[in-house]
Amino acid sequence: MELTPDLLLKGYASGIFPMAEHRDDPKIFWVDPRRRGVLPLDGFHASRSLRKRMRTTRFEISIDQDFPGVVDACANRADTWISAEIRSLYMALHHEGHAHSLEVWDGAQLVGGVYGVVMGAAFFGESMFSRRTDASKIALACLVDRLNEGGFTLFDTQFLTAHLASLGGVEISRADYHHLLEIALDQKASFTDPIVRTPSQVVQRMTQMS
Repeated sequence: MELTPDLLLKGYASGIFPMAEHRDDPKIFWVDPRRRGVLPLDGFHASRSLRKRMRTTRFEISIDQDFPGVVDACANRADTWISAEIRSLYMALHHEGHAHSLEVWDGAQLVGGVYGVVMGAAFFGESMFSRRTDASKIALACLVDRLNEGGFTLFDTQFLTAHLASLGGVEISRADYHHLLEIALDQKASFTDPIVRTPSQVVQRMTQMS
């Protein structure tokens, strides 16, 4: 069966997501982890050093300004699951308003970012990249702030890496994930409505809310 953007969304809604073995693999398979990685939106952990970096950084943040650039940067590594077909599918989802990116800029250079799929009040994080120290951490901090402001209830990271765990990511059971997903899909949220805050503004809000 041909994988279409609509079928892709149905997969996310049922709790699964697509991957390829490698960049040149023509086959795409569905993944349904027994243990699911999530980043609780009230549990993001910013270390003292990260907070200091966010207060003083010259990095700027944007939303959906260079979605293709973020996806291509995420795929630009020796071992990637982002094949040409998967890239094409996410481009289609982006044009339909279902996939979004958050970019980190150092002047005119794209130095970090994250992208994912939005359905209801769920954000399905797909991949992120960093070309400068702390760029991906700052991207996630700004993304979590945005998801909270937009009314999201679920930030799905698919798997839990050491990097995500250091920022507050946790693993939950498949059953618990499906329960949270069901709740999130029944709610409304907006990725594009909240204002774009600078890293210094985001860390200031963290301090006020802690």
